[in-house]
Amino acid sequence: MALPPDATVADAGEFGLIEAFTALFEQGEHVLIGPGDDAAVLRIRNGHVVVSTDLMVEGRHFRRDWASAEDVGHRAAAQNISDINAMGGSAHSLTIGLAAPADLPAAWALDFARGFAAECASVGASVVGGDLTRADEIMVAVTVIGSCTQAPVVRSDAVAGDVLALTGRQGWAAGGLAVLGRGFRSPRVLVEAYRRPQPPYAAGRIAAEAGATAMIDVSDGLLAEAGHLADASGVAIDVRRSAFDLAEPLVAVGSALGADPLQFILGGGDDHALLATFPDAAAVPDGWLVVGAVSEGSGVTVDGGEYDGPTGWTHF
Repeated sequence: MALPPDATVADAGEFGLIEAFTALFEQGEHVLIGPGDDAAVLRIRNGHVVVSTDLMVEGRHFRRDWASAEDVGHRAAAQNISDINAMGGSAHSLTIGLAAPADLPAAWALDFARGFAAECASVGASVVGGDLTRADEIMVAVTVIGSCTQAPVVRSDAVAGDVLALTGRQGWAAGGLAVLGRGFRSPRVLVEAYRRPQPPYAAGRIAAEAGATAMIDVSDGLLAEAGHLADASGVAIDVRRSAFDLAEPLVAVGSALGADPLQFILGGGDDHALLATFPDAAAVPDGWLVVGAVSEGSGVTVDGGEYDGPTGWTHF
């Protein structure tokens, strides 16, 4: 169904917009029944099924004046696919619920769907269904389904003596958010990192196969996520400042804002890097950086002491 360029969501109607969405979502060979029925039916050959759900709310998780509709679509898909990655699995199917005001331009909704579909396609995943309703603000609810061919890596199996390691770009999205929050658009590389994260999608499975004992994706902040690992595993985690190289754009933003650029790395989220523990440094795969250590005790420290900077995003 082709919609006029100036059509709104109300003009298209629920089923007209769903029809337009469906045309954008290509289906993989594992999809027996895709969008259009009461539920999708998927072929699962072996391994473990892994499922996660996440939400995005306009004004809370994104702003239309800071990111395009396609950017928001990429981000919505990325944050969900990353959750499967953090279990050592691979995402293959997603469903999406979209609530939107009646006067939202249909073109925005379709561009959002294009960005969402493109991010899913980058890992070979299919958008297999969803729901659409009216609301006072844009809200997006995504459920992602994936599989693990080995035992999933959970948050609760880190033990004293493990090392803590990180893979993926970290702190760049936080730097971009800080820039946007001050009304600027540069350094552009940081703004783009916030608008479209680049999670290390292949790294979760590799870490699982290498013997990772615990793992989590860095969505809310590195220290906050390290805290989740420590709490779930009943251990203490110490993060080392010296392990991190400060990229020039982060240094530039820190200087411009009068802030320690390391705070973007330690407290920043939205890059969806992976944080994991391994039995020793020799077990850490290529592309991962050892950034700390696990010991007996509880809580998270930085260089052996308390950290008084931001540790991550909190919703309430």
